[in-house]
Amino acid sequence: MDFELKTLALAKAPSQRCDLLVLLVDESFVPGADALSSLAAVALRHGDFKARAGSLLQCYAPPTITARSVLLLGAGDGGPVAVRKAVLALSGLLKAGVSRHVVFAFGSAAPGPDAIGVLVRCVAEASYVYTTTKSKAEPRALARATVGVPDAARVRAAFDTAVAVVAGVEFAREWANRPANHATPTMLGEAARSLARHAGISCKLHGPAQVARLGMGAFMAVARGSSEPLRFIELHYQGGPKAQAPVVLVGKGITFDAGGISLKPAAGMDEMKFDMGGAASVLGTFRALAELRPKINVVGLIPSCENLPDGKAVKPGDVVTSMSGQTIEILNTDAEGRLALCDALAYAARFKPKAVVDMATLTGACVVALGAVRSGLFASDDALAAQLLAAGEDALDPCWRMPLDDEYADGLKSAFADVANVAGRPAGAVTAAKFLQRFVGAWPWAHLDIAGTAWKSGSAKGATGRPVGLLVHYLLAVADAAPARRRGK
Repeated sequence: MDFELKTLALAKAPSQRCDLLVLLVDESFVPGADALSSLAAVALRHGDFKARAGSLLQCYAPPTITARSVLLLGAGDGGPVAVRKAVLALSGLLKAGVSRHVVFAFGSAAPGPDAIGVLVRCVAEASYVYTTTKSKAEPRALARATVGVPDAARVRAAFDTAVAVVAGVEFAREWANRPANHATPTMLGEAARSLARHAGISCKLHGPAQVARLGMGAFMAVARGSSEPLRFIELHYQGGPKAQAPVVLVGKGITFDAGGISLKPAAGMDEMKFDMGGAASVLGTFRALAELRPKINVVGLIPSCENLPDGKAVKPGDVVTSMSGQTIEILNTDAEGRLALCDALAYAARFKPKAVVDMATLTGACVVALGAVRSGLFASDDALAAQLLAAGEDALDPCWRMPLDDEYADGLKSAFADVANVAGRPAGAVTAAKFLQRFVGAWPWAHLDIAGTAWKSGSAKGATGRPVGLLVHYLLAVADAAPARRRGK
């Protein structure tokens, strides 16, 4: 979908040629003499419309307005949270196929950069439709969205960042939504390779032989039950000086998780195609970096394979040797994500990183703790934790810091190896993070458990693209520079 930002006075909005003209009306709205203000004033006076966030009133345009129809949209206090609620209320309308071009205008004071960024991201979210594996898929209904503001230059940086985040989120959603037979580890590797067409990005794919030479025994153990060959995907974005220490992003890439020998229940197992949500978010973040080109170096690492039961599959009680040399007793083969991630975290040390951030649909325990609102954040470094928390709030992609007390690791003790891959049921998200922490080394490290936020179930089933927004805002903050203009701007 194409986004356009333009300087547009409210008095000029009625002359815009489009299918739908949306006027966001917040609680401070004071009507002027223009046609749109007059229309909103009448609707408010008669009680047909209210300015509360998400309230809407659609009507045919009067002769003085060029658009085919007009929609009054309540924006509450006009802040980012209210704007998000308002725009998402349009989801059904934007997907209906009636409006190919929508113009958004603001009825009150000039919107701030945060509100503009949220508007762009939420228009994309509300209009997104997955079509890849449908035989008679309709194209995306909304093709173009124009955002009209009193002063485009004032919000240009926020707009460009939001458009780049949209590109990354939709790349992540696309790959996470694909069925496992359309998103194998090999295919995921090719998706990563496609990103190398963008300036500043390179890709290296490690197959089974290379992974064996690296000594990634934990990762290889997970892949043993599948006929699909594993891939260890390595992406590099070079935006800063060569000597600059990179931020390393590590994403869990289990393209289908049946649980291995510790087989999952059949109900809902189809959703285990989403178990590569962490990998998808790394890919999506690199897609956004290709647009923004910040002055920072970033490495992306994705251990990708399937976790299936087979005669060759790893068994409960088996002991494997990780890349770090630590031995692991596998008590539950369905705790496989941490086995793949621990070798990738050990590999990350070779880059002498500024920080390491991993993201994974890791534990059901995190869903119990935080639901689908916030991702779980575990961090060994307070400054890194603060940066990620702030980035999540800025992106409306929030997380919540969880504990990492050493006592939580007691349950991971093993009589037959250096560490077990699971502890008991209590604090399952924390003990999983404590397992990963053993393989990080001295670098500032954070772990995002996105099991509750990477996808939705039920009637809205599908990937969310989280935490691409959080990661992009974090990286821009680290780069400490305004995002560069997108190509073509």
